[in-house]
Amino acid sequence: MGHAGRRLAAVAAAFLAWSSVAAAQAPQNTLAVVKQRGKIIAGVKFDTPPFGFLDENNQPTGFDLDLVRKIAEKLGVGVEFVKVTSPTRVPLLVSGNVDLVAASMTHTPEREKTIDFSITYYTGGQSLLVAADSKITGLANLDGKEVAVQQGTTLEKNIAAAAPNAKVIAFKDYNSAWLALAQGRVDALTGSLNILQGFQKNNSKFKIVGEMFSVEPFGIGFRKDEPDLRDAVNIALKDLWASGEYTVLYRKYFDTDPITPLETQP
Repeated sequence: MGHAGRRLAAVAAAFLAWSSVAAAQAPQNTLAVVKQRGKIIAGVKFDTPPFGFLDENNQPTGFDLDLVRKIAEKLGVGVEFVKVTSPTRVPLLVSGNVDLVAASMTHTPEREKTIDFSITYYTGGQSLLVAADSKITGLANLDGKEVAVQQGTTLEKNIAAAAPNAKVIAFKDYNSAWLALAQGRVDALTGSLNILQGFQKNNSKFKIVGEMFSVEPFGIGFRKDEPDLRDAVNIALKDLWASGEYTVLYRKYFDTDPITPLETQP
């Protein structure tokens, strides 16, 4: 092979190498993968009523799960649910084990560095759950008290800032934190108001106290640089709001109308 031929071969090899790198770096069309597969794989929680929990037949249900089912209908695909927890939901998403995460996850600037979010589909706030005979009435009474919280959440940071003299004890999941309160091993449980209401429902031994001390906008999580699925989900959410299906679902789990409307503008 002559000098010109060798140079041409080198250029071709370099182009192929660059093409491979570019292809690896190009945004993946997750929506196309989902439609070809025929189902969307969603990371959800099984321990956070009313957003995600196991019913009396040990079947996963909840607001987040039903919302994903409705979104899947709009996309014309089925659903497979994968159990996640607060510490595992982002790693499982980033690693490609799930297509999206709908797991009562607060949309924060810190998380935005790692993943993308849908429009806000639920807005809540953080509160306190205590025993019915507790003298705790709010944050001001938490000095020296043991407060249970779910590990790896914005809730953990919020309570540490709002009650710096409380002893914050982080548990791996909501059920463990709730059990600690139910067994009297901690003085209070902090979490999103509607989640605390889910634990308190039909249980007069506990009460919710104080004012909400944070705003928690929940979003569905997606991998970075995969806008196709995110945009399709946003369109589905807006359609569910416009059709009234979202409100029906909201009433089913929260016994009230939505407090704030979904973002319905482009």
